[in-house]
Amino acid sequence: MKAILESAAIAIEAIWGAKLRSFMTVLGNIVAVTSIIAVVSLIQGLNVTVRDAILSQAGADSFGIQQYPVTRSDEEFERVRGNPRLTMRDAQAIVEYSASAAAVMAEARSNGRVTYRDRSIDRVRITGVSAAYTRFSNYDAERGRLMSATEVDRAQPVAVVGWQIADRLFGAGVPAVDQTIKVEGVHFRIVGVSGKRGTVLGQSQDEFVVVPLGQFERIFGSRSSLSIAVRPRDLSLLPRTMDEAAMALRIARRLEPSQPDNFGLFTSDTFLDIYYSATTGIFAVLVGVVALSLLVGGIVIMNIMLMVVTERTQEIGLRRGLGAKRRDIVTQILTESTVLSVFGGLVGTGLGAAIATIISSFTPVPASVEPWSIALGVGITATVGLLFGLYPALRAARLDPIEALGRE
Repeated sequence: MKAILESAAIAIEAIWGAKLRSFMTVLGNIVAVTSIIAVVSLIQGLNVTVRDAILSQAGADSFGIQQYPVTRSDEEFERVRGNPRLTMRDAQAIVEYSASAAAVMAEARSNGRVTYRDRSIDRVRITGVSAAYTRFSNYDAERGRLMSATEVDRAQPVAVVGWQIADRLFGAGVPAVDQTIKVEGVHFRIVGVSGKRGTVLGQSQDEFVVVPLGQFERIFGSRSSLSIAVRPRDLSLLPRTMDEAAMALRIARRLEPSQPDNFGLFTSDTFLDIYYSATTGIFAVLVGVVALSLLVGGIVIMNIMLMVVTERTQEIGLRRGLGAKRRDIVTQILTESTVLSVFGGLVGTGLGAAIATIISSFTPVPASVEPWSIALGVGITATVGLLFGLYPALRAARLDPIEALGRE
């Protein structure tokens, strides 16, 4: 350990003595690690944001049923284009046939205008829900209350609005609860305001209005397909509940055993898998570009260390003559190349974190600088220093002490 610390001190002294050459030597590493930290931080931030958004919308403890399954090509969609729309009868079939389902909710969505006196907001997400919606975690009321099951069943003109709807229509000084708004010209009394959810990639998650499904169909018509959410009695029963729901729909729709499902089942993992499969290729290309930069940086370090060995031939010969072993010379050169490489990694880490933070501050793209990504950047540069410093170190260790001392 003492020998390594001494070699590190010599390496730091050599770097400080040739600042410009040292900086130019590790410039490739700086660029590569800057790219690694910036890209990984942005990817990590994006992954966390998308995952949280999917879990908040789809729910980790439930699954959804829609008219169409996941399709990845026009040919696949053509095969399911004729799927019948989901209706309340489908939701009722699941209630009747699924013993492990704790709650079954039907919902429909559209965009509409919301107004209050002379203020209006266009393209607000309007969601119509059935009475069981209160048993799903993605609905809440920070102020006021949620609509009751009786109000929903009777299609009363009541609504729960998103935080930003209340803020934009009424401001901070006017309580939104018990105010009357218009949704596509129809009056609704606000009974609750949901908690603030923030934004996802610049898109607000707080501009929505939840109304009873009966009122929704009066405004937008009853011909649109519903989506159904099912929550099992226990999370461990999720696969069983999905099987029961699929069987209930097949029975209700009188499908033959040889006929495929004419509906799609989704969990939060389904959407996450779609997202990860869509972005994996992009991330792999970015990693490949960064790896190429590291390779170039490693080659530069190896060339510089070969030049250092040539310049310090007499010093190496003197050390060998005074009793230094070959492994001492190898340790010294490897330590110098590693310290040089890690120096570039540290500078690159700082720059990468700063760039990711700046991008996150001025764009909708989130960033998350994780400790493991910093350790990864420094660890990679240390590995590069070791690998590309090995050949110069071995070459220095093979020098004959007498010949080395005699060189000018």
